[in-house]
Amino acid sequence: MIAGRGLTLDLAAGIDVAAGGHLPLWIALAASYLLGSVPFAYLAGAAAGIDLRQHGSGNLGATNVVRVLGWKVGIPVFALDVAKGAAPVLLLPRWIDTPRPDLWAMAFGLLAMLGHVRPLFLWGRGGGKGVATAAGVFLALAPIPMIFTLGVFAIVLITSGYVSLGSLLASVTLVATLAIFEGVRSPHFLVSLAVAVFVFWTHRANIGRLRRGEENRFGRRHDPEPEAAPAPVDGRGGR
Repeated sequence: MIAGRGLTLDLAAGIDVAAGGHLPLWIALAASYLLGSVPFAYLAGAAAGIDLRQHGSGNLGATNVVRVLGWKVGIPVFALDVAKGAAPVLLLPRWIDTPRPDLWAMAFGLLAMLGHVRPLFLWGRGGGKGVATAAGVFLALAPIPMIFTLGVFAIVLITSGYVSLGSLLASVTLVATLAIFEGVRSPHFLVSLAVAVFVFWTHRANIGRLRRGEENRFGRRHDPEPEAAPAPVDGRGGR
């Protein structure tokens, strides 16, 4: 049972594994990390014949997918990245034998985020920055505070054009909103504080570009293979 002020989410209810059995805890933990490790952005790029780590920002996140491959590909990738954060939180606590499924739900979510940033299937390198997966985790843990947070993200993105700035301010908003809704002693609040630090760490290069005025605005699509400009032709017909 996950409970906030007026917010209750029953994670203990549901079907048992193998008709009455329980999933070993270590398998649930490993499954959370492995699900988070599925690099949907990389797979989308591979389906288009490119490695997204070598195009656009080089990041394996939905933002770079939109920049390089367009909205039709980027939106499904974003939805899948959110889902792989929410699924372990919603499903796995039902299948383990524990008196505190709420605490393990948070652990499963954090492992999904770790998998997204350090994906096993890419040898622990070249993942995304964890924002979409973190959004999925907190949509499952604390939906109302997360909806407020997504609203702030949308406003910042629309008014500034910076996804990175929206992500940073959203992480702070989540901490503040959880403090209001659930109090500073809530486990969700403490986890959100750790996630905010994590988001700032994964965006440290973006912070530097924002301070220098060099950050790219969202919505500018980059071609996967830009053509080189032709060499000038001199007056004798040579190149």
